Amino acid sequence: MRALAYLIVEMHITDPEQYKQYMAAAPAAVKAYGGEYLVRGGRHEVLEGDWQPHRIALLRFPSYEQAKAFYADHDYANNVKPKREGATEYFNMVLVEGVAAPV
Repeated sequence: MRALAYLIVEMHITDPEQYKQYMAAAPAAVKAYGGEYLVRGGRHEVLEGDWQPHRIALLRFPSYEQAKAFYADHDYANNVKPKREGATEYFNMVLVEGVAAPV
C-alpha cells in the first residue's frame, strides 16, 4: 500500500495576464514528477467555516517525496515559479500525504 500526496494551493490572483504565464509553464513541471491537476480554479463555495478562498488548485502526486521533488526542482524554482511573482496578492501551498491505498 502506498499513499498519494496532494498539494493544496490557495491564491488571490491580482494580475491575470501575468499569471497566465505561470499557468502555461507549470503543468509540464508538475507532470515531470508524476503530478496532475485535480482542481485548477473553477466554481467553489464555502459550506462551513470562515475560509474565503479566491481561487483553489489541488494537485495529486504519486508520493510525498515526488511532490517535494517537484517543488524543489531547479527548473521549477528558477524558471516557472518566478512567472507568478507579483501576479498574486498571496499564494499559499500545503503538502499533505493521503490515505494509504492498495496499488
